[in-house]
Order: sequence, then C-alpha cells, then structure tokens
Amino acid sequence: MQKPNFLLSFLFSTAISILFLNNFSAESMATTTNTLGGVHPSQGSQNSAELENLARFAVDEHNKKENAMVEFVRVVKATEQVVAGTLHHLTVEAIDAGKKKLYEAKVWVKPWMNFKELQEFKHAGDADDSPSFTASDLGVKKDVHGPGLQAVPTNYPVVQDAANHAIKTLQQRSNSLVPYELKEIVHAKAEVVEDFAKFHLLLKVKRGDKEEKFKVEVHHKNEGTYHLNHMEPDHS
Repeated sequence: MQKPNFLLSFLFSTAISILFLNNFSAESMATTTNTLGGVHPSQGSQNSAELENLARFAVDEHNKKENAMVEFVRVVKATEQVVAGTLHHLTVEAIDAGKKKLYEAKVWVKPWMNFKELQEFKHAGDADDSPSFTASDLGVKKDVHGPGLQAVPTNYPVVQDAANHAIKTLQQRSNSLVPYELKEIVHAKAEVVEDFAKFHLLLKVKRGDKEEKFKVEVHHKNEGTYHLNHMEPDHS
C-alpha cells in the first residue's frame, strides 16, 4: 500500500523540479538577451580614432545616398549595442549649408566579415554655436610682439580638417577623373584673426603615380566652416 504513495511523491517532486528548471532557464535567457541587446557606452572615448572613422564613414555614406555636402566636425556622443556584431549609435556634429548641426547615426559593424553599413542617419537639431577653437587651442598666442603666423602641430584635428577641405576643393575644381590623395601635411602655420583662424599649409599630394606639393591658405570661421582662400603649386 506504500508503493503508490511513494510513486506519487516521486512524480510530484519531479514535476516541481522540471517547473523550477524551466523558469530558471527562461529567466537566464531573458537576462542574457537583455545583456546582449542592451545599449551601453562605447569602449573607446568619443575622441578615439576608431569612433571618428565610423562617424566620418556615416557622413560619407549619407552624402553619397542623399547627394549631400555635409562636413564632419566631431563625435559628440557614442554608445554601442551588441547584435550580430556591433551596432554603433553615434551623435555627430557636422556642418550643412554653413551651419553646425547634430545628427544621429547608426553604423553596423561585423569585423570578422569586414562588413560595415550605415543603418540610419537623421538630423537631431542644431549644434551649439560656440567657437570650435580658440587661440590657445591652436597654439597661437597674441602677445606684445604683435600678431602673426606661428607654427602649429600638423596632427592637430583642426589643421587636418583644413588640409582635407583644401584637397576636397582641389578635386572639385579639377577636371581630372583621377582623385587627389593627401599624403602629408609637411608644415603648418596658423593665426587667429578676429572671428576666424587662418591656416598656411604645405601639402604633399598624390594623384595617380604623380606626387605634387601645394601651398594653401584655408580660413576656418568660428561657426565651423572652412574656405580655401588660396592655392598654388610648390616647386621647392
């Protein structure tokens, strides 16, 4: 008479164990899914070269798709989401029609497949109109000796952006189908004049198999716009 009771107890205990394990597995799966799919701060800082390259890629892809002329300025904020690869959520400051604006971009990356795709790029408002540089930022100081051009680091972001703008303008003005490629900023000088910075750059440029040097003068205004004021070949 005791065997049926033992059998019932065993079956009841087994059923309880199965229910517990199912609930535990479901909770574990939910937790894992939330962790993998959640958005969290990017591992690199917003000023890292990797994030800047992703932001520039997003701007370039947007320009190709929309036939636009948006110019990258900087990464304002960066988060990422683990999917089949990584989905980077970027807040990008860029210049459109002479005005600084903010854009929200999503770039999907799968490194093991060498895959990179722009998922979304949308306007998110106007950026702060405060100056994007100061005299001290450029290493340019107005002192008692008077104003004038002073040497500045060629790897400074504003200097590199000025050089890239010069090459971009040169390509637009040229009838050549062969693209110009910036090889080196040989030296750079800058001066802050009222509401803009004046850059005098010597650029080494490659077009096909030919290398050339150009002296350029680029103006960078407080609102973030660049203007190629002068360019001439350098034969030194």
